Amino acid sequence: MKDILQELEDRRDQARLGGGEKRIASQHAKGKLTARERIELLLDEDSFEEFDMFVAHRCTDFGMEKERPAGDGVVTGWGTINGRMVYVFSQDFTVFGGSLSETHAQKICKIMDMAVQNGAPVIGINDSGGARIQEGVASLGGYADVFQRNVLASGVVPQISVIMGPCAGGAVYSPAMTDFIFMVKDTSYMFVTGPDVVKTVTNEVVTAEELGGASTHARKSSVADAAFENDVEALTEVRRLVDFLPLNNRQKPPVRPFFDDPSRIDESLGTLIPDNANTPYDMKELILKLADEGDFYEIQEEFAKNILTGFIRLEGSTVGVVANQPMVLAGCLDIDSSRKAARFVRFCDAFEIPILTLVDVPGFLPGTVQEYGGVIKHGAKLLFAYGEATVPKVTLITRKAYGGAYDVMASKHLRGDFNYAWPTAEIAVMGAKGATEILYRSEIGDAEKIAARAQDYEDRFANPFVAAEKGFVDEVIMPQSSRKRICRAFASLRGKSLQNPWKKHDNIPL
Repeated sequence: MKDILQELEDRRDQARLGGGEKRIASQHAKGKLTARERIELLLDEDSFEEFDMFVAHRCTDFGMEKERPAGDGVVTGWGTINGRMVYVFSQDFTVFGGSLSETHAQKICKIMDMAVQNGAPVIGINDSGGARIQEGVASLGGYADVFQRNVLASGVVPQISVIMGPCAGGAVYSPAMTDFIFMVKDTSYMFVTGPDVVKTVTNEVVTAEELGGASTHARKSSVADAAFENDVEALTEVRRLVDFLPLNNRQKPPVRPFFDDPSRIDESLGTLIPDNANTPYDMKELILKLADEGDFYEIQEEFAKNILTGFIRLEGSTVGVVANQPMVLAGCLDIDSSRKAARFVRFCDAFEIPILTLVDVPGFLPGTVQEYGGVIKHGAKLLFAYGEATVPKVTLITRKAYGGAYDVMASKHLRGDFNYAWPTAEIAVMGAKGATEILYRSEIGDAEKIAARAQDYEDRFANPFVAAEKGFVDEVIMPQSSRKRICRAFASLRGKSLQNPWKKHDNIPL
């Protein structure tokens, strides 16, 4: 018996070494942690339960039968984050460069199936050279099996991808279908074709970092939701994100103890809006003053900065926030901001997370670049996302809400539950200057007359009361009491039940 127990321990020790001490040292030299070290950091201490530690590949071509390391390049299992269950897989770059084989894929598929069955998030840590060439089409089939699980798990359990090394070719499509992608600066990259292929086909000379590094994807392509300095920071932020999310689509978001009075009055909000309507202010300040303990977890901070998306807590419960940012492009909606916000709204709706929308939008960004890029279709994505969302929706208009952009930003007409406005709100088809130039075209030469007409238009329409008279705004509220009113609104909506008409699925304007 002793010998058998010793053999088990020896086999476990061998499996834990992955590709061996030399390759582990090489991984550390690149500033990267090993697959198991990452899992230890991500999960609560001693909570990890591993699956398939002894699985080995079945390939016999190219001399592969001589090297069959236990685990086959991926560590899989489940554990807890702050006591809540999650499933995790972590690719091991020290074993065949983390390349995906048929059995490697089967290990990932097994825990993804279990995650869906048991209703818990899946966190994938990617660090892989791609498909294992020696296995040919079998490894490609493995990728497709993983992709199919990503599709079926979408909207059922949260899926989070952490890119901590190379992720190229077909490998990129699994993270692309997950809900959140985090990357690490200087050590991770994602691209469909690498720099060498790009040079051969298009003659462009580009580095891996420029082509698909963390900063590129966080700022330019929007593929990544955030880029972090190192593995430790990235995994810490994943833990923080999981704390905001429900475990699956049948549960409400988690509620945690809070120490911030829901009825807190904040006098400084009375002076947040500048006297000059064209002067910007920082919408993030409002978000922080509304949130419990001023805690705001921002998503895609570096991309489309004219709109803010992220999570806060109100009375301890998670709320998704979408807010125009007047500091960037005057808060206009454009292609990028519409896509960013639409995806975030749909995630919140899929997982029963209530949505708070803070509005200061002068309209859609004009210009040929936007029109040729399909701003109509992209703007419709955000409109569609808000219109189909059945979760509690509370909207606060702080200043401008002009034209179609007023409609798009969770207006009453898109089944907004509570639509509030500050007295500084201006709800109209367009700004006074543009409106008077259209209404009084014949008087354009007379500057004095036009100025008087503009002032008259402003007095009549640049306020929230016309909309309030029609019931499009439920209440004009004092800025200082915004937290109290919004907390009470969401509290009253906890029992909300709303169903869309039966359909197989919708056809969102992609």
